[in-house]
Amino acid sequence: MNFPLKKTLIAVSLLTATACAFATSVNGVAISQQRIDAITRMMEAQGQKSTPEMAQMVKDQLITAEILRQEAVKKGLDKSADYLAEIENAKAMALANRLIKEHLRTNPVTDAQARAEYDKVKAEFPERKSFDASHILVKTEAEAKAVIEALKKGKPFALLAKEKSLDPGSKDNGGSLGWNEPGTFVAPFSEAMVKLAKGQVTATPVKTDFGFHVIKLNDVKVEAAPPLETLRPQLEQRIQSQRVEALIKSLKASAKVQ
Repeated sequence: MNFPLKKTLIAVSLLTATACAFATSVNGVAISQQRIDAITRMMEAQGQKSTPEMAQMVKDQLITAEILRQEAVKKGLDKSADYLAEIENAKAMALANRLIKEHLRTNPVTDAQARAEYDKVKAEFPERKSFDASHILVKTEAEAKAVIEALKKGKPFALLAKEKSLDPGSKDNGGSLGWNEPGTFVAPFSEAMVKLAKGQVTATPVKTDFGFHVIKLNDVKVEAAPPLETLRPQLEQRIQSQRVEALIKSLKASAKVQ
């Protein structure tokens, strides 16, 4: 329901003559400070920083718009049905916007309400686990068992990966596959990986279509819901949207619409 400045003013290049750059009226028609302030507040709400330059720009635009308005009146354009309909729509939308803002101002979101909404979001937030795993891929089960025996005797996993692994993408990085969710891997690999504890190596070879794997789980992390304060702006907006919808529904229910 917002009306950006470019839609409020006539969509032409608003260039103001130097002679009227600091005027407060045009041909006797005053341009009030309230009009300047109203547009300035709207621009601030859209994220623009308030500066003296911005205030002057708004004033210059209103002066230019007033000059054009007066010329349009001379030509009788203010009597057209389209213009009158636009004005009525603009008034209705502006007042509707003001009612909603006033409703939200007088019904602020409390900490308890934000917390309750956060608890709902948190309950819906899916728990996601990521696994940092390494592996050594060999051709046969016997080779995989030999790798497991070597690990038991203390040979470093990274060294064995470099010497034995058939996976060119990970062997030179100690067999590291980086952080991944289980669904990234084929089923036999992911099923064996998720059963491991941090730092543990598969006790038996894991067979896939690629060969036989010896898997080591380096770490696991769980992605939980962000903290309340991080989500507070979105939560407040969500609650406010619900309140606006409830207000509109209530008013519609009591209105006689034919």
